[in-house]
Amino acid sequence: MQKELLEQLRKITEEEKKILEGQEVDKDLYTSGRDFIVDSRKMLEEGKLITVRTHTRFVHFPPHKHNYVEVLYVCMGTVTNIIDGREVVLKTGELLFLNQFTSHELLPAGVDDIAINFMVLPQFFDVAYSMAGAGNILADFLVNVLRRDEERGEYLHFKVAENLQIQNLLENMIYSIVTGKGEDDRINQTTMGLIFLYLLDSVQYVEMRIPNSYENMISMTTLNYIEQQYRIATLTELCEMLKLPMHVLSKMIKKTTGFNFKDLLQRKRLNKAAELLCDTDLSVSDIIAAVGYENSSYFHKVFKNRYCMTPKEFRTKNQKNGWIRL
Repeated sequence: MQKELLEQLRKITEEEKKILEGQEVDKDLYTSGRDFIVDSRKMLEEGKLITVRTHTRFVHFPPHKHNYVEVLYVCMGTVTNIIDGREVVLKTGELLFLNQFTSHELLPAGVDDIAINFMVLPQFFDVAYSMAGAGNILADFLVNVLRRDEERGEYLHFKVAENLQIQNLLENMIYSIVTGKGEDDRINQTTMGLIFLYLLDSVQYVEMRIPNSYENMISMTTLNYIEQQYRIATLTELCEMLKLPMHVLSKMIKKTTGFNFKDLLQRKRLNKAAELLCDTDLSVSDIIAAVGYENSSYFHKVFKNRYCMTPKEFRTKNQKNGWIRL
């Protein structure tokens, strides 16, 4: 990592100064609730899908969960997690993906143990999922990100310090977000997708805890079906493929992902529409048809609900920001 960036990350924060003066972890910085669940609303600015902060050193960070996905990257030194009673030690250049609601605690880190917490909302990974494809450990992890089962404790620990491509991509993301020069979520999403592709070539260096069950297979099949057939996908056709009654499949999708089929399909179609608005000169009406919507008024309504602007405004804003072609 660049020396200049490392020195910036090494600086003792105001929170750490108070800890060195004898204070414990101030839970009010992380949550407003009674349970120690670190809240994305406290960590991320409104409208942002990802942010970073340096890992808090000099203190035992007590057991807690998150309502977002945490990716911990060690820039220097070591960081020790305790996950469901198991000690998971991250060394320089290693990555830990923690599913939302996974409970963990961290042992005190020293001044030279520098790590970055990526705090990520699940929808940030839509592009990475599309790039990585289905049927692999990262795809399984992303499916489980949507689960509301708080007892599973999924994590992926990648020991990839020797992979320079991964290190360079991570450093670029950290630099862009820390300096404020990387405000474009789409570029960061695509960078994460590239990281996923390199990680898939390094699966021999991963330790993991991910469930493998019939429900997981149903979730994977549903998301893969939507990914491939979003223009014409229907719940009826999926039921026929899986040979399941509609009410059974609908309940299973909702249970395992937290969303119904319509929500998942709409999210994919809107993501694709956003991509086409920024990467092509297709008219809005052509894009509406290309992503599978027949009702133009309905498309404009759901698009504005998600992005808080019209498709035309979205295109103007993000083409100026230089979105890149996938």
